[in-house]
Amino acid sequence: MAFSTSTPGPEGRATSPTVFEQQREELVREIAVGMEQVLQNMNRLNRNLESIITVGNEFSSVEALWSQFENYMGRPQEDVEEPAAQGQRTASGQASESQTNAGTQHESGDESMTSQ
Repeated sequence: MAFSTSTPGPEGRATSPTVFEQQREELVREIAVGMEQVLQNMNRLNRNLESIITVGNEFSSVEALWSQFENYMGRPQEDVEEPAAQGQRTASGQASESQTNAGTQHESGDESMTSQ
């Protein structure tokens, strides 16, 4: 038994589309409309995201200021007092050091006199 594998040409077709072709064309139209709606929604979403980013960028300087404030307020009290205390220690340390050097010079001068 031999099967015929020939396909009908344009002469074998009827001039009106078949039910399958009608349904296919309708489905293709529905898909095209759906894709158009998806594209419109994506464009709308993109515009909304761009506007959100723009608004967010306007607050970057305010965010930086609050971040600095938070970092300053978040430090332990010792860290805040330490730089001021170091400044006082440095000033008092220089004064006491110069007094110590002066006392040492007097003492060494007294010793040199006694050794003579």
